Amino acid sequence: MKAKDCLFKIPDIIDRNQEAGFKPLSVSFLLPFPKGILAGTPISLILHIRNKFILSNRFYITRFRTVKMTKYLKLAKYLTAIMLMFVAASIFSGCKKPKDEGDQNITSIKYEQSLDIISNPERGFIHNMDTRSEGSQLNQVWLEGYRAANVTLILRLYYLENFKDKPLSEAELTLIKTDMQTLRNAGLKCVLRFAYTDDMNDTDAPLSIVKQHIDQLKPIFEQNKDVIAFVQAGFIGAWGEWHSSSNGLATVANQREVLYYLLDALPVEIMVQVRTPGAKKNIVGSIAPIEASIAYTSEKRARIGHHNDCFLAGGTDYGTYENIKVDKEYISKDALYVPTGGETCPPEGPFPDCTTAQTEMKLLKWTYLNLDWYQPVIDAWRKSGCFNEFQKNLGYRLALVSAKLPKQVAANQDYTFEIEITNKGYAPLYNYKITSLVFKDKATGNTYPFELQVDMRSCKPNGLFTISKSVKLTEIPQGEYDLYLAITDRAESLKNRTEYSVQLANTTTWDEVSGMNNLKHQVKITAK
Repeated sequence: MKAKDCLFKIPDIIDRNQEAGFKPLSVSFLLPFPKGILAGTPISLILHIRNKFILSNRFYITRFRTVKMTKYLKLAKYLTAIMLMFVAASIFSGCKKPKDEGDQNITSIKYEQSLDIISNPERGFIHNMDTRSEGSQLNQVWLEGYRAANVTLILRLYYLENFKDKPLSEAELTLIKTDMQTLRNAGLKCVLRFAYTDDMNDTDAPLSIVKQHIDQLKPIFEQNKDVIAFVQAGFIGAWGEWHSSSNGLATVANQREVLYYLLDALPVEIMVQVRTPGAKKNIVGSIAPIEASIAYTSEKRARIGHHNDCFLAGGTDYGTYENIKVDKEYISKDALYVPTGGETCPPEGPFPDCTTAQTEMKLLKWTYLNLDWYQPVIDAWRKSGCFNEFQKNLGYRLALVSAKLPKQVAANQDYTFEIEITNKGYAPLYNYKITSLVFKDKATGNTYPFELQVDMRSCKPNGLFTISKSVKLTEIPQGEYDLYLAITDRAESLKNRTEYSVQLANTTTWDEVSGMNNLKHQVKITAK
């Protein structure tokens, strides 16, 4: 074995030497001295590399001179045995590639992360679009303009002021259904909320009417669950924010009645956000945040998230928090599995600067934030230079880290691979996505997707998520293929729509035509 063959593993040897008590080394190259001396070493014993490793007890090296080492001879003798053990281990393991990397059929890839703003679904800055009873429909051109400005989600708030004592009209129901189709056409989704007034001195509706309206809305929820990202609890009090109810609905018992009735009417995969953490705790009868064991199940506690419509106002955020520290810790843990979003308010104290806002968004795992209120806060972030950072990192921001991918495989055999993904956003995904490994024929352009049994919601902020799977290559012809990772909406109506696919935050990997992420790897499928 030549010295140069081990050069790339010298840092590994150094790390092990430090464990034996040696001072840190800084080895960067070998010089062809007669005895194979390692140059660039601040203070250390010398290794001579031929067919074996030998400790030299004659010299030691500094960056500037070579000096006699007589006073270090005793130390060298005592440490020789220990050093030889570490060096031997380095010969047999450090200088050889790991078993998986040693396989000539495996390509190891490292991916570069992008700094671009990415318009992924169900996250980011949003616009608030409310309408009165039987009011104006959504405008597709406007929505497409929002999307061009990196907005993929809106808050659609329906005021039902004309129906406080009667059923919703057919015109009102048609308005909502038409809006959902317009959203679908434009490639956006919505956060839904219903309210009866935007005046704290006005009236809302009695419980019986609220339930009647939810019953009428149930079929619309089911038919349009593909474009409903989340639902805010609403219905009670001014703006549907669960206070100032003229019908006495702002009590724990009545809030529970409305919330549970709404949850039962919605498809089980849709989560509902409540206005304060205290409301959720009181309604579910538990102060414990969601655990992984119940996450994403039909259990009601696992389907209730948070919206704060006075975010960063200071103090309790106008009553959002009772015990500020405890409530924030609760949301921080809860939001690993249920969404947090909302809007800012006129601050009670100093304007929230960039650092404060970033810290809070990370802690509380914010997924979306209203651009339209409170405008002076949003404008201050633009002027301070942190608006783009928030636009990039609100919600999830998944990125490829590395992959180990075979170059060749026989037809009808297993293709075994490993892909590592990280999440640089403030929050995880909350809605399940279909993740597929896709083979694209280089000659014909035909694609062959293999759905993977993985849940990208498990990729939490700053975490590392490993996809280690095998897929059997049945019904795929011999040939050469480019490899892609596709993360698509689970709805049949949207799974082939690129606007609803997840773009990974890497450079030169996104294929905007197909809505897939290029793994930068080619595979040859051969005969058996």
